[in-house]
Amino acid sequence: MERLKGKRALITGGTTGIGLATAQEFLREGARVAITGTNPETLVSARSALGKDVLVISSDASDVGEQAELAKTIHNEFDQLDVLFINAGIVDMRPLEQWDEAGFDRSISVNFKGPFFLIQALLPWFADPASIVLNTSVNAHIGMPNTSIYGATKAALLSLARTLSGELISRGIRLNAVSPGPVTTPLYGKLGLTEDQLKSVAASIQSQVPAGRFGNAAEIAKAIVFFASDEAAYAVGSELLIDGGMGNI
Repeated sequence: MERLKGKRALITGGTTGIGLATAQEFLREGARVAITGTNPETLVSARSALGKDVLVISSDASDVGEQAELAKTIHNEFDQLDVLFINAGIVDMRPLEQWDEAGFDRSISVNFKGPFFLIQALLPWFADPASIVLNTSVNAHIGMPNTSIYGATKAALLSLARTLSGELISRGIRLNAVSPGPVTTPLYGKLGLTEDQLKSVAASIQSQVPAGRFGNAAEIAKAIVFFASDEAAYAVGSELLIDGGMGNI
């Protein structure tokens, strides 16, 4: 199928995990794709995996100034933008007493402030119609210990999907959100835990999923294709929980 044929799409955090899987799905559906990332190694590997026609951009999602530069690059390369998938994010899991201001500010900047100002910077260049999809989380709905700040940032994004939907729909821009449950991606490997600790955390999380397993990135990517496509033209401010039932318990 070519549900995104001719559409110009930007995926932040597109070098690994859900972002990379989404870029692959977008390409299969006929889109022109740009991705961002910060890790030089994964930028190179993503370029190899996706092919020479994909625009691969080094951009720090936490830096407001870089969001403006990213918007300029997209305008120069694509003229207008049909699809934006806000995916770049970090997971910093700590008990309340271990949080400091620097860690707090980092999570807020990457997961919420940067995305907010990227949408603002891209505003003049969105096509009509256009689709924005925000990657939030089941953690916006559940009270998982040690995820206070992460959950708050994702809840903020989820709120943004609703509020900006009302604000931007008159300009032909739809906002929707996907909220994944636990998904097998490199994200968990960035928590600074030992292999045994990671196995323990994974087992604990999996035990809370009625489906009895972690999801995979391709399952999330297919839902994002739907929201990005014209098939979802009547979906405005919607959220799709893809969590194996985790948010229902």
